[in-house]
Amino acid sequence: MSCGPPAVLDRASLVGALRAAAGNFLRGVGYHESVAGPLDRVALDALVPDRPVRIQHRGGALWMLNSRALERLGLDGGVDAPGVERDAAGRATGRLFRLDGWLRTRLAPSAPPDLAPVGRLLARAGVTGVTDATAETDAGALAILEAAVASGALPQRLRVMGSVALPRPAQRDISRGQVKLILDEASLPSFEALRAAIVEAHAQARGVAIHCVGRAELALAASALAEAGPRADDRLEHASVAPPELVELIATTGVSVVTQPHFIEERGDDYLRDVEARDLPWLYRGRAWLDAGVPLAGGSDAPFGTPDPWRAIHAAVSRVTRAGVTLGEGERLAPERALALFLGSLGDPGGTPRRVTLDQPADLCLLDRSWRSAREELSSACVRATWRAGRLVHEA
Repeated sequence: MSCGPPAVLDRASLVGALRAAAGNFLRGVGYHESVAGPLDRVALDALVPDRPVRIQHRGGALWMLNSRALERLGLDGGVDAPGVERDAAGRATGRLFRLDGWLRTRLAPSAPPDLAPVGRLLARAGVTGVTDATAETDAGALAILEAAVASGALPQRLRVMGSVALPRPAQRDISRGQVKLILDEASLPSFEALRAAIVEAHAQARGVAIHCVGRAELALAASALAEAGPRADDRLEHASVAPPELVELIATTGVSVVTQPHFIEERGDDYLRDVEARDLPWLYRGRAWLDAGVPLAGGSDAPFGTPDPWRAIHAAVSRVTRAGVTLGEGERLAPERALALFLGSLGDPGGTPRRVTLDQPADLCLLDRSWRSAREELSSACVRATWRAGRLVHEA
């Protein structure tokens, strides 16, 4: 259930969405304070007093719960966990930080999700390969993904991140990717601890993918990578605020950046209101990375952003918010270059764009087309191609 823009824009529409939702434990996603201000147990009790509800902030790190939900989880009865916010009296406020895995262990087991709708949604957009950048992916989650690929529910090739403990996938169309490391400005690790985590991943012949949004996170990530000695498959996720001095530092490491240009469209008006003025020119940069020689790729950050790459391609070209404000005009990319953000291989984001050749994975490269015609031509080319086991064996 969506609880934030663009589907839910104000308190009244949030109340309507919550009251219309079915289930014994309501689950909402995508919330932003522009809808109804900060949420905690008191605010949510006023909205939904009779059923447990948990709502995830669109940033992904915060869950907000009402009193019924806190009771269900035992947080008013002696249960606790790091990341549970409590007031001066020790009472849970209803705000839980980075506790997705903990929540899963406390909630009743459920059947594995049906991933076929996800596979169809991605296929309709022409997506043939996906990287799952979840830090908590373990053997159990990997088994669900492998079953979805084996059944055809997910026709895409997958690259799966996770911790250093993630086993190698058994499926041919699933590869093990980087070790995912998450940085939060509110609780940053020491420089030594981050460097050690990078070294540990490299010792397993795996790169790292470091989630970094703010200035401090990006500076710490870049410095630790430089000290540890970067690998070719190291990457920075988001790099949302990248002032010139950090762009220069990252360029010296040779690591890739995976950015989300569609957030300029989806969240740009909120950024104009909430982000410090000094940081507005450096948000989700495009041209600056390329000019500095940094390999640059695009990502969706789904479910926190649209999974449609064409929306991101359009946003990388226009840099226009929903309200029509241009944000970072100098970071605009040409349509062909914006398209190329999504044409690198799963193992080499920002690298040489893929091209269709016989007996190779059937990905399509349309660098000579504008983004306006590329989507239609992609669909037409897929119809003309004959596929066998994910390989192009004939093209009319």
